[in-house]
Amino acid sequence: MEDALLNFSQQMGIYSIMNTRWGWPIIESLHFFGLCLLIGTVGLFDLRMLGFVRSIPLAAMHKLVPVGVFGYLLNVITGTMFFTSVPDQYLYNPAFQTKMLFMLGAGINVMFFYSLCYREVKGTAAGQQLGSRTRVLAGISLLCWMGVITAGRLITFYRPPTYIWCFWCS
Repeated sequence: MEDALLNFSQQMGIYSIMNTRWGWPIIESLHFFGLCLLIGTVGLFDLRMLGFVRSIPLAAMHKLVPVGVFGYLLNVITGTMFFTSVPDQYLYNPAFQTKMLFMLGAGINVMFFYSLCYREVKGTAAGQQLGSRTRVLAGISLLCWMGVITAGRLITFYRPPTYIWCFWCS
């Protein structure tokens, strides 16, 4: 798996970019910018659904979600660049694996939101409180994204030898 990811990175030119003097810092800055766009829009939308700043109509806030989606796509691209450039630093890293689980949870949560709650949100006027199911999903979304941020930050701090913790890696 490591070899396949590294070969992909080398064939696509990602490895060459990431191993220049400014490659990694620039891509990391773009990754952080994408995270700011994502959390700055989706996080605010979730907080509004939880009942904060009720004077802002949810339909108006929802118009910002495409900005968050752009941030997410930017993070997928830059994250793929990190992952494929040094796959051994990510594949066996429990913080990275935890980050992926939180991202999966956020993805499943957004599917539930759009299939179960979006109509309610779309029809909610400024000042109105949402139902408990919608508020629970908004809370789960915030918790998942906080988990993504925390686990993502821990990736660089937790790179133990795989034989210590990874029973399936040997």
